[in-house]
Amino acid sequence: MSDEYLEEEDYQAKFTGKTFSRIIGLTKPHWKWVVGFLVTIAIVSSLDSFFTFLSKRIIDEGIVAQNRAALTNILTIYGSLLLLQSGFVFLFIYLAGVLGERIRYDLRRDMFNHLQKLSLSYYSRTPVGWIMSRVTSDTDRVADLVTWGLLDMTWGIMNIITAMIFMFIISWKLALVVFIALPVLLIIAIQFRKRILTQFREVRKINSKITGAYNENITGVHVIKALGRERGNLKEFNVLTNDMYKAGYRAAWLSALFLPTVQIVAAFALGAIVWMGGLQADFGLITIGGIQAFVSYVTFMLWPIQDLARVFAEMQHSMASGERIFSLLDSVPAVKDREEAFAAESMFGDIEFDHVNFSYDDEKTILEDFTLHVKKGETIALVGPTGGGKTTIVNLLCRFYEPKSGEIRINGQNYMDYSLHSIQSRVGIVLQTPHLFSGTVRDNLRYGRLNATNEEIEAAAKLAGAHDFIMKLEKGYEEPVGEGGNLLSVGQKQLISLARAVLAQPQIFVMDEATSSVDTLTEALIQKGMDLLMKDTTSFIIAHRLSTIKRANRILVIENGRIAEMGSHQELLKNGGKYYRLYTKQFREQMEQVYDPFKDSNNQQPLPIAAD
Repeated sequence: MSDEYLEEEDYQAKFTGKTFSRIIGLTKPHWKWVVGFLVTIAIVSSLDSFFTFLSKRIIDEGIVAQNRAALTNILTIYGSLLLLQSGFVFLFIYLAGVLGERIRYDLRRDMFNHLQKLSLSYYSRTPVGWIMSRVTSDTDRVADLVTWGLLDMTWGIMNIITAMIFMFIISWKLALVVFIALPVLLIIAIQFRKRILTQFREVRKINSKITGAYNENITGVHVIKALGRERGNLKEFNVLTNDMYKAGYRAAWLSALFLPTVQIVAAFALGAIVWMGGLQADFGLITIGGIQAFVSYVTFMLWPIQDLARVFAEMQHSMASGERIFSLLDSVPAVKDREEAFAAESMFGDIEFDHVNFSYDDEKTILEDFTLHVKKGETIALVGPTGGGKTTIVNLLCRFYEPKSGEIRINGQNYMDYSLHSIQSRVGIVLQTPHLFSGTVRDNLRYGRLNATNEEIEAAAKLAGAHDFIMKLEKGYEEPVGEGGNLLSVGQKQLISLARAVLAQPQIFVMDEATSSVDTLTEALIQKGMDLLMKDTTSFIIAHRLSTIKRANRILVIENGRIAEMGSHQELLKNGGKYYRLYTKQFREQMEQVYDPFKDSNNQQPLPIAAD
């Protein structure tokens, strides 16, 4: 398919019939455990049925015949088989538990690996809560279906089969009565299945929205409190929870109705069997023990049928979870390697944008007929109004997205001929809001190059100007940074992000508004680190502080996806065009802040060259 995101409704329409077989297919790598599990449960089920047959012999051969020797022998066999069955019960529960953990592990590993391959466009259009719900709760439900659901289902089916065999042995006429009742129960099950599955799908869909709401409210708690959005968010959340309650109520009502319906049909069948059994006993066609055993078999068979009703309802819930998991796993990356793609030997060379056109949603064009030739080792600065296309240019360069038309060449080769890894592993990026991972400062620096030594890490931190502040931390390089780096200031995170890029030894360096949120002193440290890093790289800088881009070889003013002006800092000032107006406006505002330091910064007008 052309789009990488597979809508859940589309998935259900196309693949629902295959979902169960795919879920069962998850057991294929663990077939030995499945075989062992099925064999042990078959033995346990067969012994259950045989115990009832032994009870017939106890009544007929022991109690009615008043034969103590026969009674003792039968009871001895019964006790011995009961001990044997206990061992097999332990074994199949153990096998089921191990199988469940292996399935759960495989699913989470496969989903995590697949998420690494998906493009940025997937994450920009898919809520984090939706993804987290697939990896956690849906994975657990599918694993439980494969193991405990399969256990209950197999046990129930085996009990029905073995009970029917022994009933035919005792009285084939009475067995036919039970056999006729089974299709009625099957029809009931099919009708309930459709309705229950529909409701459980709705429950899982709303549950994903609730998970997403939790995620957004937790991560955005500062904004929510600052804007006083607590009550509004609570109202929106109440709508979701009410919808989920209604869908869950309908699913619970149908599930509850399923069981008594089965019991009513079973009661009629049992009544008919008792009546016919009594008539046969009058003519000596069946013994008292046979009637008792037959009634026990019917009850014994009805219990798994009733339990299968519960398992079947839970299965519908798990099927809905399976559909959602497979819709994620079947999503196709928008950006992926071509079959003939090869690893680039180097990314340090000329870069060409040749008549590139691009849009994110196939409606609004972001870049239109964009052409640019960047020489090896050159530093290019991008400025311009918000939405002009600056960040899009570097996103295309990093191959987070690909051109809709036109071509991007590196070293004279279409960069789509290179493998993604060979491009992106040679690109160093420092963003406006850097992301740090939970762990220590050293862990985050080493993320730039996993095999780096401690000496190389500290050398990179010194080059980026981060070493001094790191050593002032209580634990130095072993200081925890917190989730997302929230234990550090924005400036500290920027310096660590820059040091991480230095350690990666990139051949293409991208800096996207990395100094927009830091003070002047931190900006100077970052600028110093940048100068060292850009010596042996081809660099692209997006910045609204024009002081950051003065030393660039060329400055591009980007408007409406095109290059409005291009030249060095001095050349553009002499031209007196757009760049000149941007520069003089920013210079004037800076001077006003110098001479009027008490002026309310909130009243300052936003700069026209803010970040994308």
